[in-house]
Amino acid sequence: MKCSLIKAVFLGWILSSHNINAQNQPVDNSKKMEWFKNAKLGIFIHWGIYSVDGISESWSFFNNYINYENYMKQLNGFSASKYQPQQWVELIKESGAKYAVITTKHHDGVALWNSMAENATTVPKNSLARKDVLSPFIAGLKNSGLKTGLYFSLPDWSHPYYDINTRTKKRYEIKDDPKRWQNFINYYQTQLSELSSQYHPDLLWFDGNWEHTPEEWKTVQTMDILRKYNSDIIINSRLNDHGDYDTPEQGIPVIAPQNPYWELCYTMNDSWGYQPYDNNYKTPNMMVRTLADVISMGGNLLLDIGPRSDGTLPEKQVEILKNLGRWTSKNKNAVYETTRGIPFENYKGKSSLSESKKSVFLYLEEAKNFTKIYGLATKPTSVKIVGDGQSVINLDYSLDKTLTLNFSKVKFDQDVTVVELDFETPPVFLKNFQKEKHVLSEILENKNTPLAVYDLSNTLHNGNNMLTNAGLTGDGLDMKFKKTPKTNPATLQWISKHAEAFFETQKGLPDGHYSGISALSKDKQTLYLFVEGIPTGPVALKGIKNEIARIRIAGEGTLLDHKIYNKLYWSDCPGIIYIDIPKEKLDPQMTVIAILLNKPVELYKEEIGAIENNL
Repeated sequence: MKCSLIKAVFLGWILSSHNINAQNQPVDNSKKMEWFKNAKLGIFIHWGIYSVDGISESWSFFNNYINYENYMKQLNGFSASKYQPQQWVELIKESGAKYAVITTKHHDGVALWNSMAENATTVPKNSLARKDVLSPFIAGLKNSGLKTGLYFSLPDWSHPYYDINTRTKKRYEIKDDPKRWQNFINYYQTQLSELSSQYHPDLLWFDGNWEHTPEEWKTVQTMDILRKYNSDIIINSRLNDHGDYDTPEQGIPVIAPQNPYWELCYTMNDSWGYQPYDNNYKTPNMMVRTLADVISMGGNLLLDIGPRSDGTLPEKQVEILKNLGRWTSKNKNAVYETTRGIPFENYKGKSSLSESKKSVFLYLEEAKNFTKIYGLATKPTSVKIVGDGQSVINLDYSLDKTLTLNFSKVKFDQDVTVVELDFETPPVFLKNFQKEKHVLSEILENKNTPLAVYDLSNTLHNGNNMLTNAGLTGDGLDMKFKKTPKTNPATLQWISKHAEAFFETQKGLPDGHYSGISALSKDKQTLYLFVEGIPTGPVALKGIKNEIARIRIAGEGTLLDHKIYNKLYWSDCPGIIYIDIPKEKLDPQMTVIAILLNKPVELYKEEIGAIENNL
């Protein structure tokens, strides 16, 4: 995924990094990438001496939060005394992950394996543990059938041939000491040869390429070495221009990346390695929904864990992995071997397609009465809830190619309910389909109030406000709609309560920002979210650059709190906004949330790149 250069000021030091779109790939690498594309979930493991004091990996001394000497003293506390690699493997497999990526060496230069490279600092030789902690874990992965990924830092801020360990120290110029630099190239390539020959990884996850050019890193030579051991080795996008797939970091993409192969690397809290006082964890519900979001865009989620220095895992991380396992085991067919879903114009929610394209999966994040798919030129042969043989779904397929699914007899999942639609042949979703035709009198007379409210709101989202010049008032009082004996008073009551969301409002947010119906005020400074049914967790909003002034429930005034995750203060990429709605405040027809912004809405549509997180 291409991303423009991101310039970040970090305590006076400008860090520039960029995610290079995968280039120089073979003409067709689909065969070797097949397992990766189908995997959908991987587990990232940041484990090193930084877990002793619970501080940032490598960056803590680089940014002078702790001096280098005191940072390296953590070698004396890294015991791995309770390390049980087989338990790690079993938990990773239970989560539903198909591969794992472990930090064999971070920028601090401390190797987890017994590296024989010149002047290498290793856990077996230099730490309290006095043992190779990498080999038994890799052996466990391979025995379990999981794919093996190895993280490897190109920079080594401890090695004498690299000669840099803080942001204030200037390294020698390569042109002034080319022999010294070549010695470092020999060193890091020796370590890659060791990892390749000993562990035969399926994937290498590089980091730190921003410090030098591809020519200086000698990446062509490095790739030749790697392919000597595994001709089908998969490389992430951080070996300059030799990556097979893209690695957006922390920020969930707003729109699906163009590259068919990509992976979101993502923390459970705000830290990669173990930090005992970072309790800003996403909930298990948020993580399941994040996985569904990534799947719907055709990518993988590489979810990070940070073990303690003794080898045990934080309880909250275990809880999240186990709940992921609950959901992935229940919904296997809707997780693995799927491709990105149907367009937002056809379905306002998350979805995916099976590999054969004959099944469509809808990911419901709420318990609700029904949903609609528009512009569906093919009628499904069957519809069911994945993992639940008891639930019954009734469907209605209209002449205007609109499919309505009724969920009145469905038992909903605690996080994400998956609906499977099966077809005899791959279904056709029309691009320029004719929108449902509604007139206001028809909506007002519809006895099914939730359906009437939905159609009215959805029509507004698409840019047609049927209540304009129809008698609506700004406060919902003294409305002058044309009534008939068939007019549904419940619908009128709902419109009156939520009048502000329709009074001179306009088309809602484009694809990717909110998984549902929305609208904007005339000045574009108030965003209205139409919330269906009973959400399983907080409402999520992505790609909003603005600051939020206030959030409230439209029509009844309750103020709501919100929380922003994964906002890096030195990056322009906005975090993801989560809004909790008390269940007792939900409207039985449809709840409307009003979000007042600090200025007219500004949307972030850029592709999220590989940001070097130095927090």
